[in-house]
Amino acid sequence: MKATNILAEEFQRQTYRDLLTDIYMDPDRIDQQTMRYIHAIRTYEQNFGPGEVEIYSAPGRSEIGGNHTDHQHGEVLAASINNDAIAIAGRTSDHTVKVISDGCAALTVDLDDLAQYEDEKGSTAALVRGVLMGIQERGYTLGGFQAYITSDVLIGAGLSSSAAFETLIGTVVSGLYNDMKISPIDIALIGQYAENVYFGKPCGLMDQMACSVGNLVHIDFADPTDPVVEKIAFNLDEYDYSLCIVDTKGSHADLTDEYAAIPLEMKKAASCFGKEVLRDVSREELFAGLSTVRSVAGDRAALRAIHFVEENERVKQEIAALRDGDFTGFLKTVRSSGDSSFKYLQNVYSNQDTRHQNMSIALAASDSILKENGISRVHGGGFAGTIQAFVRNSAVPTYKTTMNNIFGEGSCNVLKIRKYGGMKVL
Repeated sequence: MKATNILAEEFQRQTYRDLLTDIYMDPDRIDQQTMRYIHAIRTYEQNFGPGEVEIYSAPGRSEIGGNHTDHQHGEVLAASINNDAIAIAGRTSDHTVKVISDGCAALTVDLDDLAQYEDEKGSTAALVRGVLMGIQERGYTLGGFQAYITSDVLIGAGLSSSAAFETLIGTVVSGLYNDMKISPIDIALIGQYAENVYFGKPCGLMDQMACSVGNLVHIDFADPTDPVVEKIAFNLDEYDYSLCIVDTKGSHADLTDEYAAIPLEMKKAASCFGKEVLRDVSREELFAGLSTVRSVAGDRAALRAIHFVEENERVKQEIAALRDGDFTGFLKTVRSSGDSSFKYLQNVYSNQDTRHQNMSIALAASDSILKENGISRVHGGGFAGTIQAFVRNSAVPTYKTTMNNIFGEGSCNVLKIRKYGGMKVL
C-alpha cells in the first residue's frame, strides 16, 4: 500500500508511464490515463480522507465470435479491451464496505448482512452485496474497505460495464484480503452469481469471464455449470490493426421481445430433435430434419438454428487461425460470423421498425469505406446499438471521421485488446 499523496505525486511525475502503457496498449492515451488516475486518487481523498491505498483495474469486453450461442451451451470467443473500471481502495477496520462510484449514490454494505433484498434488485448495492456473498460462500476472506470507482467502459454499448464492475469488486477483495489468490474464473462465477441472484438479471457467463480472465478468452459452455475456459495470447498491434466499436445510437426501447425470441426459437428448433438446446443437435441432424423444424418451429427458427451450428464451428476456426498466425483467415471468419448474424440469426434490425436500421447503415458504410482495410460485424445482442470493426491502423482516421459524421461525434471508439483481466495495478 502507498499513501494517496505519494501516489498522486508519482503519477504527476510520470513514474508509472511504462506501467500504464503496458496496461492500456495505446501511447496516445497515456497522458489522459495519468490524469484520470490522479483525479481518482484526489476524489478518494475528498470522500475518505488521505490514507494508504491500493489501485485495481477491470476491463470491459468485446465479443469476437459465438454470437448468441452461449444460451445454447455453445462456444464463444471474447476479448478484454483497454477501457476499464478502476478502484482506489483502502482497508478499514469497521467490517463494512463503502463504495462511491461515478454517477451513483454512495453506498455502504455491512459484512454481517449479506442477505438479498428485493428492493435492492437492479442497483449497484445489489451487485456489491452479491459479489461479497459469493466470495464468502466460496470460503475466501472478507474485510472492510472503502473505494472510489470510476469507469470509462461505455454503458449500453455492449462492452459489459456491469461485468467490469463486478470483476473489479471481486479483484479488490482478492487483493486486499486474499493475496490475489481468488482465481479469475472464480471471480467471474461470483460476478455472474451477483448479477443473476442479487441484481436480478439472468445473464450468461461470457461477459464476466472475458473481463476477469483478460486478453482473448475461449469459453465452451457444453456444461454451463462448469465451463471450459482457455486464455489465448493475442496482440492486435502485431498485425497493425485496431478494434473499433461504433455506437449507432439506436434505441434499445421495446426490444425485449426481439432478444427473448432468439433463445426461445433456438430451443424450439432443438425440441424438434428431442433436445433442450442446439448444442446437442449435430449439423447433419439439423439439415436432415430441417423440414420438420420449418413446419413445427417456423422458418426463422430454422435459420437461427443453422446460424448456431455454423457459428459454433466458426469459433473453432477463429482460434485455429490465430494460433497459426493467419490473421487474414481470422478476419475472414469474423466477417462470416457477422454475415450469418445478419442473414440467418437476423439480429441487425427489428422487423417491427424497418424505418430505423442504424446498424445496417453502419455495416454498409463500413464495407464501403474499409474494403481491404478491415471488416465489420454486429456487436453483442444486436437489433440496436453497436457494431464492431477490425480496422487497419492506417485507415482508422478516415473510418473514425466517417462514422462520427454519420452517427455523431464520439460514436466511433478506437480500442485495443488488452492482455490483462482483473488486476492489481499498484
